[in-house]
Amino acid sequence: MNAGRAKQIYESPNEITVHYRGNPIWIQQVDEAGNSARIYPLNEPENEITVNVTLLEEM
Repeated sequence: MNAGRAKQIYESPNEITVHYRGNPIWIQQVDEAGNSARIYPLNEPENEITVNVTLLEEM
């Protein structure tokens, strides 16, 4: 995925399924300049991490 698409998903009023390493995640924030996103697993909102958006997969 690219940063532009990650931002579209983040800003969307619809729930769009995104996975990181095979696990469903929620995008918390997108840094287009840094090509990164702050995410957390749907079942573990306390475990936020920052990852490169290229590692995110839209399902």
